[in-house]
Amino acid sequence: MRALSANKENESEAIVREAIASVPLLRKEWHDRAVQRLNSLTKPLGSLGRLEEIAARVVAIREELRPDCSSKVIFTMAADHGVTDEGVSAYPKAVTRQMVVNFLSGGAAINVLCRHLGIDVTVVDIGVEVDTSELPDLVKKKVAHGTRNMAHGPAMNAAEMYRALEVGIELANDAADSGRTLIGTGEMGIGNTTAASAITAVLTDMPVTQVTGPGTGLDQAGIRHKVEVIERALAVNHPNPLDPPQVLQAVGGLEIAGLAGLILGGAARRIPIVVDGFISTAAAAIACALQPRVRDFLFAAHRSSEPGHEALLKFIGQAPLLDLQMRLGEGTGAALCMSLIESATKLLNEMATFSSAGVSEASA
Repeated sequence: MRALSANKENESEAIVREAIASVPLLRKEWHDRAVQRLNSLTKPLGSLGRLEEIAARVVAIREELRPDCSSKVIFTMAADHGVTDEGVSAYPKAVTRQMVVNFLSGGAAINVLCRHLGIDVTVVDIGVEVDTSELPDLVKKKVAHGTRNMAHGPAMNAAEMYRALEVGIELANDAADSGRTLIGTGEMGIGNTTAASAITAVLTDMPVTQVTGPGTGLDQAGIRHKVEVIERALAVNHPNPLDPPQVLQAVGGLEIAGLAGLILGGAARRIPIVVDGFISTAAAAIACALQPRVRDFLFAAHRSSEPGHEALLKFIGQAPLLDLQMRLGEGTGAALCMSLIESATKLLNEMATFSSAGVSEASA
């Protein structure tokens, strides 16, 4: 799985560049049309707060005055990280595959929330280290058996990095072709907060100490060691913030690359993207660095308790919809917010206007 050909790298890179170029610029006239309708509904002006902002942006994304967000799916991408060899996680790599099995059997937090909220979950093996070929209902898109140890060199080669981005774009296109109207991001990968913290430090130019947290539950000594490993990885790889593919290749993860591709592909197909927590936002930050127009297609689900998340939220230019002190990942925050977004569009679509209801409007 390691030796992807140069031809495949060129093919994948071309697909990624096409998706980047295809992300449209939102047209203000659609936002204005949505605001006009919102202001005609039987409520005081602006009284639904951020729900009105959400609805107006969905209208602009979809270019539909009555958008439907009922066909919801979360892609939970799983991959392993070579940097776990450095002892940066409280859990062993084996947990990645074990949690994939848990997702597929419906026993994880993401499954509970999605059953409750009417959201489909698609679990994707994009880079789990061990074999998963016998697992039913798993989308098998393995690019490599995990990344390399970024403390000693690049986490991926260029072919792997571009192929992982391409996988995400493929999934977004499949979702669009099957009528999906709202996409959420999720992930599973022991060691991925280390990769996300490294990406955050590079893209935001913040000290590693300020953007690195406990992840799966490290104590203070564990966090200090994690910081040292990330600093070593940055010194070895010299990631350049002006070269997002190189950053991703040097210190990213296969699931982070896959999610970045999913976000690019979804934006190119005019689908709103609900970004989960710290790891997903690192992927969104890569996508925004590749194509700044992506920012307008993103909804930040929640504010993670991981310290680097606030810096990433500022980088992608989105205020989170929830702040529940969550840091689980999987897509759990995205699931909660997909329900909010669907609610916002239902209010836009189904509320009566002052005229249709025969209700007097406020005097000027």
